[in-house]
Amino acid sequence: MELKISLKGVEAVNFLGVQNKNINFLATFFPKVRIIARGGELILLGSETDVLELSGVIDRLLDYFNYHNNLSIPVIEEVVFGNSDTLAFAKQKEEVIVFGDKGKVIKPRTVHQYELVKSVKKNDLVFAIGPAGTGKTYVAIALAVKAFKERLVKKIILTRPAVEAGEQLGFLPGDMKEKLDPYLQPLYDGLADMLPKKKLEEMYDERLIEVAPLAYMRGRTLENAFVILDEAQNTSDSQLKMFLTRMGQNSKFIVTGDITQIDLPRHKKSGLVHALELFRGIPGIDFVFFDKGDVVRHPIVRKIIDAYEHDEENED
Repeated sequence: MELKISLKGVEAVNFLGVQNKNINFLATFFPKVRIIARGGELILLGSETDVLELSGVIDRLLDYFNYHNNLSIPVIEEVVFGNSDTLAFAKQKEEVIVFGDKGKVIKPRTVHQYELVKSVKKNDLVFAIGPAGTGKTYVAIALAVKAFKERLVKKIILTRPAVEAGEQLGFLPGDMKEKLDPYLQPLYDGLADMLPKKKLEEMYDERLIEVAPLAYMRGRTLENAFVILDEAQNTSDSQLKMFLTRMGQNSKFIVTGDITQIDLPRHKKSGLVHALELFRGIPGIDFVFFDKGDVVRHPIVRKIIDAYEHDEENED
């Protein structure tokens, strides 16, 4: 019997192992089946019984790899002998959000990051508010990837308002995508940490992940999606209303922002500030507030925040 198993979306060198180390180890448990790795697929040759048994093991290994972005000899051995759930590492440790590229463990690092994780489990709309460097957006993206991997949603949508901080879009070089990508780069960077490059590219191509400016959300209904609006302090009232009313069935929305860094013209009120007043106490909507104690960038960032806060107090 010949059976082909697609490795679409899988970083082959990580799954198969350097010089096919993983797949060669797996083959030792199935000496009567020939395994050929060729052109983005595995070809199994042998008796029907042996081939089907091996294909079941490979399917479980692929499930594990797609969740953890990593595969090792001990895991292969456990899966072959049926000693562990292929997602056991994630389920045994509640604090792990997701396993990033090459198995990088991504979990809450501060109290408020952990609060955000818990809040998103319970609520469909969560506002994460606090200063730069506190990991609001990073944790939100990790939660989106987790939901996608667990098949709780069908797509991930990341968006930001394209507010010009000292530069006008029309005077920047390039086409519209080239003009907008600098605003969206932090979202691309977060995704690159969470997913292998090949998988990420395929998800972009298949529109399972969208990274777009906020204006592109107008007129849409966002169903079966995990949607993150970043830098929401730079939305106007009408923009934030437009965004929030896009929510469709089986969707999760996270809105992140820092109300101390509003880049809107002085006469415009931030939609995020207004939301703080409007949505308090509404079931299904929650607010998680981060502070300088959550800063996970370079230690000097916390000192910078302190200095600005002290300066503002003196001005008052």
